[in-house]
Order: sequence, then C-alpha cells, then structure tokens
Amino acid sequence: MLDYYENNTYDIQNELEFTHPGIDLKCVVANIRDEKRLAEVFNTYKPDILFHAAAHKHVPMMEENPLEAVKNNILGTLNLARVVDKNNLKKFILISTDKAVNPTSVMGTTKRVCEMIIQTYGVVPLFKKQIAMGGPVTVTHPDIKRYFMTIPEAVQLVIQAGAMASGGEIFVLDMGEPVKIIDLAKDLIRLSGFEPDVDIPIVFTGLRPGEKMFEELLLSPDKYSMTKNKRIFIEKPGQLDTEKLKSQLLWIEKSIYSMTDEQIKAYLKSMVPEYNYNPQYGYASEEIATTINTEL
Repeated sequence: MLDYYENNTYDIQNELEFTHPGIDLKCVVANIRDEKRLAEVFNTYKPDILFHAAAHKHVPMMEENPLEAVKNNILGTLNLARVVDKNNLKKFILISTDKAVNPTSVMGTTKRVCEMIIQTYGVVPLFKKQIAMGGPVTVTHPDIKRYFMTIPEAVQLVIQAGAMASGGEIFVLDMGEPVKIIDLAKDLIRLSGFEPDVDIPIVFTGLRPGEKMFEELLLSPDKYSMTKNKRIFIEKPGQLDTEKLKSQLLWIEKSIYSMTDEQIKAYLKSMVPEYNYNPQYGYASEEIATTINTEL
C-alpha cells in the first residue's frame, strides 16, 4: 500500500492488521510525482498488480489549481506507467471517474488524459458535519444528481474488472440510478432526528466551477459491450494517436511550470477536444496547441 498521506496509510494499516491477523502488508509513504522513488519501491517489493487511485479529486479546487492537477494526476500517472512498463507488471488498473466523460472540469480532463496514458502503454460526510453543527445543509442546485456506491460494492467490482483486464480496456461499472442530492440531504436530516427546513435549513449555493448537473458514464450507449458480470461493461474507445499523445506529454513535462492556469486549461482542451472549456482571457486552445506543437 503506497500513499503520500501517512495518516490515512497508518489508519488503514491498523484496520487491516486487526481484521486480518498475520497479513503480510507493506506500507510505503511515497509521492507518485517522484519517479525515482517509485522505481525504488517497485524494485524492492516487485508487485504483480497495481490499482492506481492516487489523484487530486476535488473539482472546484483543481479548477483553481490546474498546475497541481496536471502534476499529480497526469504526470504522476505517467511516472507510474513508465515504472510499471520497466518492471513488467501483470496488470495496471487505473481508477478513473465519470467526470472524465465529456469533461467540464480540469480534474475530469486530467483523468481522461490518465485513461489515454494507460491506453498507450465526498458529499455524505459533509452533510453529517453540517447537520451536527445545526445547519444549514448546503446543496449546489435543487436538480443536481450524482451516483453513489458503497465502498465494499465499488471495490468488489473494481477487483473483478481487474481480473477481466487484458490490456487497454475502459471498464464502466453499473452504478444504478443517480440520486438527487437534495433528496439525499433531506434523508440524512431525517435520519439524524430532524425535519428538513424546520429544524435544519437547506441552502442552495449554486454550481461550483467545473461542476456538472449530472454525471455521464458512457460517451455513447452503443459504444460498449457486456462482460460476464452484468454490472461491468467495456467501453469501446475511439482511435488514439499515440505518437501525438507522447509529444504532448513530453511538452507538459518540459514546460508546465512556465504556463499560466489559463494556458494549461487551453492546452488540456487541445488534448481532450470534448473538454467543455470556455476561455476567460482570450486564449484559444487551437492557437496554444499550434504554438506548442510547432516548438516540439
């Protein structure tokens, strides 16, 4: 188990050693941005299978900090892919996000690039805290919807998908029907012994930067196939220009620190055309992409 945040690592270590006495568990504190450190870890422990879930995931915060999203999500995944390639692991399973489908955010776009890299080689806790403080409970929009799964349910499906993987597939999990966040908020208030908008007020705060009204799981329903598990599907991705992607990734590694936030977003648009990016300062993704690609 590898993580940069030692507190969570320590907590999970204690839990697993309690529930599975005698488990042969190795816990490593490391940053996926550090390729040399990753190489040392892989050379030491020689894993067979990698489940990669390390990423900056907070949509509005990554909208304000695109450099960090690119460094951690894209370049961190690229580091892992290189190390895995050198160490001949049997399988590399990337945990992506529905926000990578037709992304409207920097976070979702960086995760889409992560999917492309691999092809080539939280709400409830917040509500509980707000209720405990006497409210108000904040919801961005009365019609916003999200998918929810329990952690054991999600982990079981991820492990099963990993067992099916042969290389380059994008697995999509059946997450059931999306839930309206306002309904979830009201249910949690009632389960806490209060009445919504009587004891605990609900306040609508508006959509945050990069946030969608609803999440999409597939680009197109006719572009997936069934598996032997009725809750796991395989998306059929379009053609990917791997040489172009390699050039773009090399450029990011070389020049990301000299780019402004808006330039980073515009260049992400050139990498992921379906990214719904609206420039604020007159930058056009095509112009930036042309300039950058000319210099490559």
